[in-house]
Amino acid sequence: MADKRKRNWVFVLYPESAPENWRQILRDMLVPGYVSPLHCDDVNADGEHKKEHYHVILTFKGVKTFEQVKEITDKLNATRPEECKDIRAYARYLCHLDNPEKAQYNVSDVECLGGTDYLETTKSAADTDTAIGEMMDWCLEQGCYSFFRLALYARQYRTDWFRVLTSSRTVFLVAWLKSMQWEMNQGTFDGYVEDENIPNSDIPDSDI
Repeated sequence: MADKRKRNWVFVLYPESAPENWRQILRDMLVPGYVSPLHCDDVNADGEHKKEHYHVILTFKGVKTFEQVKEITDKLNATRPEECKDIRAYARYLCHLDNPEKAQYNVSDVECLGGTDYLETTKSAADTDTAIGEMMDWCLEQGCYSFFRLALYARQYRTDWFRVLTSSRTVFLVAWLKSMQWEMNQGTFDGYVEDENIPNSDIPDSDI
């Protein structure tokens, strides 16, 4: 264990045994990482509630030995540190995002340390596709074909949408909104359409 040097480490912290200022201790280290929401609803296989706890991820800029990280966990009275083999998978585990059978926790309650971005770390292609679909549904329901209006709404009310708009798939959405506007101007748009009603002919690029 002494020779194992890794950048990413995880451990569990129990608030009942941690020092009162444990969060400040972590912040003062200026090490990037994440602290989960309080896991207060987790249960064992037999249905018994587990002790309330936090999951903590530390992502050092350089590799650290087990002993170096253990000095930190000892200050916090936390569990022995373990190597984090997949940062995205463990980050998603902080809220049980991929474990619907477990208690679910709010991603907005994850504390980001050292300038980390939890949503960016945990997002998947499926999450992006879901957000795109939700935005398309909203535009259809609102009769909105303005990317400007969509972006303003997302910025104010749906930060998950806004993140997608500013980081990916913008070209697709702009083209889709223009096509929607063209359909509305032609008087051929009436909301959702069945597959058999979709015209076979393509819309000329010049018209979208």
